Amino acid sequence: MSLSPAQCRAARGLINMTQQQLAETSGVSLRTITSFEKGERAPIPANLRALRDSLEDAGVLFIDQNGHGPGVRLRDRKE
Repeated sequence: MSLSPAQCRAARGLINMTQQQLAETSGVSLRTITSFEKGERAPIPANLRALRDSLEDAGVLFIDQNGHGPGVRLRDRKE
C-alpha cells in the first residue's frame, strides 16, 4: 500500500473532491492532507491508509508502479 502526494491530488481531481471533503470522509486532518499533498511531510501509515480507503470508496483505483510509474483511474461502474 502506497500513496504519493501526486496520486492523492490526482485522485481527488478525478472525483472532484476537495481537501476538506477528503478530511471529512477519511477522518484525517485537513492540515495533514494539505501538508502531504505539498510534499512537506508524510502522514503516519494509518492516515495514509485512511486517505487511500476513502478515495477508493469514492471510486478511485490506484495503479502501482508498472514500468510507467504509479497512477490513478476511475473504477468501472460494473466492478
